[in-house]
Amino acid sequence: MTARIYRPAKSATQSGAARARRWVLEYEPEQPREIEPLMGWTSSGDMKSQIHLWFDTKEEAVAYAARNGIVARVTDPANATHKSISYSDNFKSTRLGQWTH
Repeated sequence: MTARIYRPAKSATQSGAARARRWVLEYEPEQPREIEPLMGWTSSGDMKSQIHLWFDTKEEAVAYAARNGIVARVTDPANATHKSISYSDNFKSTRLGQWTH
C-alpha cells in the first residue's frame, strides 16, 4: 500500500489558488485500469484510487502516513516563475518591442 503526497498545481481555468495551498495524499493504483467492452469506459476494481485525503501542511500528511503504516512518496512542488504583467505595461515608454498598431 503506497501513496503519493503532493500539492496540486493551480487550476489553469481559474485565477484563484484555493486548492493549490493544501496537500493531498492519494494511493497509488494497485491494479491497472480496464476498458469495459460494451461502452468503452475505463474502470478499476481498486477502491483506494477514489480516496483523496486533504491536509493543511506537508508535515500533517507525512505524519498521517507514518501513523497508519502507509509508505508515502512526497513530491515537492516546483517553484513557479510567474511574472505579473498588467495591461498598462503594453504602453510603457520603456517597452522593448515597438507597438505595432
